[in-house]
Amino acid sequence: MSDDAPSDAQAPGPPPDRLASDPSSPHHDADVFARGIGIRFNGRERHDVEEYCLSEGWIKVAAGKTRDRKGRPLLIKLKGSVEAYWRTGG
Repeated sequence: MSDDAPSDAQAPGPPPDRLASDPSSPHHDADVFARGIGIRFNGRERHDVEEYCLSEGWIKVAAGKTRDRKGRPLLIKLKGSVEAYWRTGG
């Protein structure tokens, strides 16, 4: 039984269903970013994802260098197969 306790402490739960990198968003979670999360979209790993939703199957990425009037990047929503995973620190 003592073997079960360390595995529970090491095994993180599944990644959040929805996450945003913008600190002003209600879906932002700094602890998740500190831990490290990766996104795979349509079988390809993406490093430019600003926001995602697993259950609805979409990601939002910046539209080039275009900015809105508040200086934030304009985002495009792409629909497809979205997988989130914890990055291992290695």
